[in-house]
Amino acid sequence: MSELDRTKNKPVLGIVGGIASGKSAVAAEFGRLGCAVVDADAIARQALETPAIREAIVERFGPGVLAGAGQIDRRTLAEIVFGDTAKLQALNAIVHPFVLRRAEELIARHRRDPGVKAVVLDMPLLVEVGWADRCDRIVFVRCDRARRVERAGRGRSMDERNIEIRENLQISLDTKAALADNTIDNNSDFSALVRQVVFIFSEMTKNS
Repeated sequence: MSELDRTKNKPVLGIVGGIASGKSAVAAEFGRLGCAVVDADAIARQALETPAIREAIVERFGPGVLAGAGQIDRRTLAEIVFGDTAKLQALNAIVHPFVLRRAEELIARHRRDPGVKAVVLDMPLLVEVGWADRCDRIVFVRCDRARRVERAGRGRSMDERNIEIRENLQISLDTKAALADNTIDNNSDFSALVRQVVFIFSEMTKNS
């Protein structure tokens, strides 16, 4: 049982998978079916706009991480921390408490909302931060490496080396897949992804 104070028939679902595997697309489809999506990346962006966190990042990594408007340049920050475990851990120590605290608040709020069918955690480091046991169900999004590289290059300007560096700092995909209750294969077209999401949603909420 999760550490969260769950209410009956309001499951918490965590989505895991590789970079650019389609986790957010899966989360969005669950959202269209009546689930509330907790987007950890969006919360992290909010964290970087928080004065105290921004100041802590500048103090740790220097003023070079600031863009012209005085905001954190996320790309520059990523170039600094990825590939350096100590620096990445330092950044996570600054940002993660805000992200996890806010995520907990949102989960609690959504679980009280009678209009919400389930809560979906779109959290790239869900396993790494120890939140797998807070989920009633985990879904692994499987996608071939070549497809992920192509998607990352098109949408995030990341090449295969960038993906490799980042994923080497994370728990392996095999381990994440082994934790999953369901697997969505995202190597086909979008309609196939939607069908798989609908199936899992129906199975998950059939007793609600």
